[in-house]
Amino acid sequence: MPTIVLHQPQDLVNIAAAVRAMANMGLERLTLVDPAEFDTRRITGIAHRTEPVVETARLAATLEEALADATYVVGTSARPRTAQRNYRRPRDLAPRILRRAQTGSVAIVFGREDRGLSNEALDLCHEVMVIPTSPEYPSLNLAQAVLLISYELFLARADTPDTLPTGRRSLGPATTAELEEMYAALEAGLDRAEFFKTRKAESVMRIVRTVFGRTGLDAHEARLIASIGYQVRNRLERLEGKVPPAAATRPDDRT
Repeated sequence: MPTIVLHQPQDLVNIAAAVRAMANMGLERLTLVDPAEFDTRRITGIAHRTEPVVETARLAATLEEALADATYVVGTSARPRTAQRNYRRPRDLAPRILRRAQTGSVAIVFGREDRGLSNEALDLCHEVMVIPTSPEYPSLNLAQAVLLISYELFLARADTPDTLPTGRRSLGPATTAELEEMYAALEAGLDRAEFFKTRKAESVMRIVRTVFGRTGLDAHEARLIASIGYQVRNRLERLEGKVPPAAATRPDDRT
């Protein structure tokens, strides 16, 4: 994994927030260059459960010292400068950073809060990342910049989970049979409510299928929607005296 290098950070709270961002995204290597203040207890008091990052953090007197063993150095800047440099966006550069970290020591350097990295500091970098922001307000807080770049690295990692949490009652994607039952139940309910009195049932149901086809319903959701259709049909038929109360809801309609 790459090392996050904070060059002359001025605010302990910003250091703590940057450390928290690193921990959130699975980064543990931190080097601080000439920080105005560094107190491990205060930092972990602000950014809870970040001891693995803080307690192994390295302190360096100069940026040259911090980068002495690095084989690939990426600087950060709020905007491209007049000097000719290799500017890249974080999303484009993240895969390259991870590849280079497999074979050597990689450092990502962030400048101090009030003025960023100097041109002399950027001269030590092989490439420079620029985070796109509004032209009217281009600068980011130090911890925000660390979080955004750490997030791009997290997304670029091969072992990053590509699935999102599902609801506790999720039963997996609805099958074709379950969807067809849902559509039949909805059509029956709409028919009993005389929804098709002035509309073509075939056209309406085609639109309904198109809408639900975009949603990726799971089995539980399909059953719930089918139950709505059954309930509408049964309620109207019961009001008309055609269905005894005991038969108003199918046993398997419950969700």
